[in-house]
Amino acid sequence: MRRISRKKRSTLANRAIAASAALILGGGGLVAVNVYASAGEGPSGSSPPTRTQNAGSQLSTIDCPEAVNGLPDVPDEARGEVDRELAAMDTQITDAYQQFADRKEQIARDPGLAENAVLGPLRSKRTASLDRIGIAIGRVGERPAGLESLAGCSLRADDSRGGNGGGRGDGNGGRGNGGPGDGGQDDGQDQDQGQNQGQDGGQGQDPGGQDPGQGQDPGQGQDPGQDQGQGGNGPVAADFVDIQSVQPGVDRPRQRRGASRGTFTTDCGRNENGKFNPDNVIVAPGVSNGAHHMHDYIGNQANDAFASDDDLANGATTCRNQGDRSTYYWPVLRLQNGQNEDDADADGGGRDQNVGEIQTPSQVTLKFVGSPVGRVTAMPRFLRIITGDAKAFTNGDANANASWSCTGFEDRQLTDKYPICPEGSQVVRTFAFQNCWDGQNTDSANHRTHVAFAQDNGRCPNGFRAVPQLVQRIVYDVPPGPGFAVDSFPEQLHKPITDHGDFINVFDDRLMKKMVRCINDGRRCR
Repeated sequence: MRRISRKKRSTLANRAIAASAALILGGGGLVAVNVYASAGEGPSGSSPPTRTQNAGSQLSTIDCPEAVNGLPDVPDEARGEVDRELAAMDTQITDAYQQFADRKEQIARDPGLAENAVLGPLRSKRTASLDRIGIAIGRVGERPAGLESLAGCSLRADDSRGGNGGGRGDGNGGRGNGGPGDGGQDDGQDQDQGQNQGQDGGQGQDPGGQDPGQGQDPGQGQDPGQDQGQGGNGPVAADFVDIQSVQPGVDRPRQRRGASRGTFTTDCGRNENGKFNPDNVIVAPGVSNGAHHMHDYIGNQANDAFASDDDLANGATTCRNQGDRSTYYWPVLRLQNGQNEDDADADGGGRDQNVGEIQTPSQVTLKFVGSPVGRVTAMPRFLRIITGDAKAFTNGDANANASWSCTGFEDRQLTDKYPICPEGSQVVRTFAFQNCWDGQNTDSANHRTHVAFAQDNGRCPNGFRAVPQLVQRIVYDVPPGPGFAVDSFPEQLHKPITDHGDFINVFDDRLMKKMVRCINDGRRCR
């Protein structure tokens, strides 16, 4: 079994510890279930009144508004300080659920202790951090009002999302409805694959008018995650569905005259060399274990939490064409087979409830495609794009954008279910990244507003321009059945809807120009 190297293991072991707790009051005693911290924003954007719930055997979570979503545009001069405070707020939530773990017996006897000893202090710390964020922004611009409304947190039981991940076990791969059905196929087939991505607006239509996976028992006679590797932290049986029960439903929007029909494929390997870390230099620069789950990395090998643009520009790359030093990363997929990696007691691994045998993909395809209505323009160097939402289970599915399928069945796509593939078929996860850029910024405060998906008519929103769209297809040869899951934040319970991908463009100018010419001229290039 492939292991994380001793050097990497040492690095991981020195990072901050995230904890989990067991707590629920019910039936006159303590019921052992998991309580995790969530930085998720509630449906109204603010937290409901705090209460300690008698939820039987349901999972529980600490629910806090996602602070970054409530911030205005952050001036560049304040970005570093704001990022540090946002990271501190994540640490505060981690500390809060550690408090639940340390005091679970006391809280069982005195439910009010959850409010007095944990949630109250958490709100006070968040209020102080939000105040410092306001001061930092106010030094170089107008101080934002109303930040204190983001401080509130509550303890809530896992709701109906726990059974079906939001009920979208049917869709067309979120916003990328053209690519998941055929992304990564042989370049000699289906020249139009991936074109017109992003036109379903994330509606996730339900082919056949039903959710093929909701509440189904995958037939294995067990609850994956309850008796296997995740030790009760998910996933559960209802998170899986037999792909053969899913109705085909991948639409291919019509291309228009003037569409850019070419493709550019870059080969960067499958992470055969085992580069992992639980950092995220886009979301949490300078913060070790900022992701609280392990990532696979291909392409640029200099990527960790502390990598600067210069580091990336000078980093080695696994890409065959050395003009591509971009970094491509995503949460690892693990088998829940009782076999642990060397990160079983490390941050991003076992300390963050991510256990099991990490799987190296059998195939990774990185293909850039064009616009259905016109020409594309070059991406700026160091453009950062995140597609999907690592916290979609608690945030809701507005930004969810990954799809799951099986080889031989890629006209059937799932957004909130893992597929059970028949014998001889492999699991496929697909990401179709945003294909419109604001023409100015390589990143934004929430890491989303500088890029967008094309509208239903294939055109970019006003003020945005079309850029080559990355369609990423990752294939795994795993045993048939429900015994696998992606790494996630602990409170996200390893739900498939939380899957996500990250990309930083570090193509050199020559190769980027070649990519744009190929796509605009309707050619297939590598």
